[in-house]
Amino acid sequence: MSVMVMEDGGLRERKKRETRLALSQATIRLALERGFDDVSVDDIAAAANVSARTFRNYFTSKAEAVVAAHVERGHRIVEVLRERPADEPLWDAVTHAVLAQFEPPEGRTASPAEQRYTSALQRLLAEPAIRHEVQRAQLTSQDELVAAIADRTGADTTDLYPQVVAAVTGTGLATAMAHWTRDPTRSLVSLLREVFAQIRTGLPEPR
Repeated sequence: MSVMVMEDGGLRERKKRETRLALSQATIRLALERGFDDVSVDDIAAAANVSARTFRNYFTSKAEAVVAAHVERGHRIVEVLRERPADEPLWDAVTHAVLAQFEPPEGRTASPAEQRYTSALQRLLAEPAIRHEVQRAQLTSQDELVAAIADRTGADTTDLYPQVVAAVTGTGLATAMAHWTRDPTRSLVSLLREVFAQIRTGLPEPR
């Protein structure tokens, strides 16, 4: 009986996660097509085949819906980190878990259409309301990251070390994304590599 309850609970959570992601993707797609200010909640709900009430059950704003994909990415970072070899150095494992969410499949380059999409997404993420939601999303996923780092290092979630590592990871990711939205000539992956390389070496002073 308890196994059935756990399975039902897991299925419900997965469906809720899928609905959130579908609404987020619809919001992003419509915002890129029409402009963020020209998309309504009713438009998004119709595109996702749900009611406007359902949208409001999941999100308080369009900006929050856009950033839900970022929240989902945070969940995946934690999942990948937990799957990394136990003897791998911590910052190598963290860097791999972060980069895995952004790197294209090996040997594949972005098409012109994908490059245009990326440029449009950069402009969308530069919207002040969305930048604010990105910061909030980072805090939302931080507890999960603290728990994964604590398990990996044998620490407690209340200890300072896993909390600092999680905070630095989140700040590094947010800093790379913020720089990326301002500088379209840089790839996000290269920025993330640079940020986490500096973190791994202890942030030495520039020469």
